Amino acid sequence: MISGIINVYKEKGYTSHDVVAKLRGIFGQRKIGHTGTLDPDAEGVLPVCLGKATRVCDLLAEKDKVYEAVLRLGISTDTQDMAGQVLEEREVACGEDEVREAVCGFVGGYRQVPPMYSALKVNGRKLCDLARAGVEVERKPREVTVFSIQIEEISLPRVRMQVHCSKGTYIRTLCHDIGQALGCGGCMESLLRTRVAMFGLQDAYRLSEIEEQVRQAREKASQDALCKEDLAGIVLDTDSVFLQYPKLRVKPEFSKPLYNGNPLPLEGLEGWEAGCGESILRVYDSGHAFVGIYRFEEEAQKIKPVKIFAEGASGA
Repeated sequence: MISGIINVYKEKGYTSHDVVAKLRGIFGQRKIGHTGTLDPDAEGVLPVCLGKATRVCDLLAEKDKVYEAVLRLGISTDTQDMAGQVLEEREVACGEDEVREAVCGFVGGYRQVPPMYSALKVNGRKLCDLARAGVEVERKPREVTVFSIQIEEISLPRVRMQVHCSKGTYIRTLCHDIGQALGCGGCMESLLRTRVAMFGLQDAYRLSEIEEQVRQAREKASQDALCKEDLAGIVLDTDSVFLQYPKLRVKPEFSKPLYNGNPLPLEGLEGWEAGCGESILRVYDSGHAFVGIYRFEEEAQKIKPVKIFAEGASGA
C-alpha cells in the first residue's frame, strides 16, 4: 500500500468523490481520502491522501483556503451558483464604488448560513438530498472568517475576485450575500481553488497526468510491487505538511514505547533543547522514519502523541 499525499487538480464535472474513486482504480488500493469537498462545477486544488496519510485528511480540511471566483450580480438561484434554477433577476444599478464597498464589508468574521445545496447533514441527511426532494430546513449560521478579498476586475454585472478564507466558508454563499447587500442579488459564476495550506495550483496534477505516471512507473517496476519511491514526483511524503514543526528523533532504546503510542520522556529524544518553546513536534524513529506529530507537555516533561502515521504504530 502506498502512503503519501497527492496535489490533485480537480477538473470540472468531477465530484470530490469521483476523484477518490478514480484514484482507487489507478493505484489499486482502497485507502484513499480527499481533504475537502469541491463542487462538481468548481476546479482547482484538492489534496488527496493515500494509505496511512489519510489520517492527515481532517487536519488539512481545517486549513485556510484561497479561491478565485467570479460573482455574477443581478441573478439569484436556488443553488447560489449559475448551475441552479434562476429564482430572480434584477437590474444591476450599483456602481463600481458601491460594489467595492459591499465586497470589502465581508472581510473579517461573519456569520454565514450554509446553503441548502451542500453536503452538511441535518438529522443524518445531507442538505443537498433534502433540497433535491423539495424540502428546506432551518440552518444555523456559522462563524467563518474571510481574511482578505482582492478584487481583480469589475466588469458589471461580473466581479472577479480572489478570496482567502477559513475552513467551512462557502464561496457560493459569499457571492449570494454580497448580492443581497447590494440589493440586486448575486450568485457564483465560476470557482477555482488555488491553494489549500502548502498545496498550490502550480504544483497540482490532473487525473490523466497521474494515471500516465503510475502506468509508466508500473512498467519500470516490472514484476515488483509499485512503491512510493517509484512516484516521487507526484506522491509527497506524509511529513511534508508538517515541516513547520521542529524535528526530533527517538533513541533506539525507546522504540518500544514509541511504537506502542506511549508518551515519551525527554531523555528518550535526540535533538531536544530545554526551553525550545515549541509545543508541536515532528517525531521520527531511530532509523529516521516519520512516526507522527507530538505535543510537548511541560508539566509532565514528556511528549504525547497527537497523530500517529507510521506503520505498526498505535496511539492517537
